[in-house]
Amino acid sequence: MRTIDIHIPILVKEESELTSEELHLLDEARRATYRSYAPYSHFSVGAAVLLADGTIVGGSNQENAAYPSGLCAERTAMFYANSRYPDQPIRSICIAARNAYGEFIHRPIAPCGACRQSLLEAEQRAGHPIGVLLYGTDGIYSIRSIKDLLPLGFDESFL
Repeated sequence: MRTIDIHIPILVKEESELTSEELHLLDEARRATYRSYAPYSHFSVGAAVLLADGTIVGGSNQENAAYPSGLCAERTAMFYANSRYPDQPIRSICIAARNAYGEFIHRPIAPCGACRQSLLEAEQRAGHPIGVLLYGTDGIYSIRSIKDLLPLGFDESFL
């Protein structure tokens, strides 16, 4: 028997430590939370993706009474970016969320499993790591790559 250790470095930053590009991406993710349709969970999530040409595309969670029929903010932003700008790979993504009281959450949230899998494929298509910023009022997690969020991910090499 042997052990495989997986180490994932996560930087915890303050807003003052973000680049101007990261701040702009964060602002777009926070703004996107206000376009959320979350009448059931009352948890408004916004995502913003930065494309290779500098374009930023936002998305928000869209719920439905038939819960599996909704879509997360991350996939909303990514799928729209891929549809609208098919030749522009994603460079980074930022995710923010507000609670039922309309306040931004203190601890950053990470994408769900389905979003991680979808983003992993986008990273593979891009041919380079997609940086991740997860916003919380107590700190912003900065992660080098989607693969760091899904280190044992499923991809075409298994097919």
